[in-house]
Amino acid sequence: MKVEGADFAVVFVTDYPRAVEFYRDTLGLERSADYGRIPGGEFETGNLTLVVLDAAAVGREFAPSGSPIALRVADVADARAELEGAGVEFLGETIDSGVCHQAHFKDPDGNVLTLHHRYAPR
Repeated sequence: MKVEGADFAVVFVTDYPRAVEFYRDTLGLERSADYGRIPGGEFETGNLTLVVLDAAAVGREFAPSGSPIALRVADVADARAELEGAGVEFLGETIDSGVCHQAHFKDPDGNVLTLHHRYAPR
């Protein structure tokens, strides 16, 4: 077997309309699908689809994910400033790991997301 890539990651939420406002309007992600019969849909990041689903609608007990999904941006400082201007609160200072910049924040349900930009070659 050879894994060719990752197609999607699931993000469970408690309030799908609020999540749409955040992922589409605040983060600027394209909503490529809305499931209609259940509160959920798909948001495109460029290389990975985020499947945002109301946990209760699919029989799951909601618990926010502490494992961040890293969203690649051209400039972490600029993206952070834009999100802070929209009311997003960050979890501490921007991190410089020596190869990348990272800034962690949460969606309205407490799922951790990260702005990420790798500046050093692999």
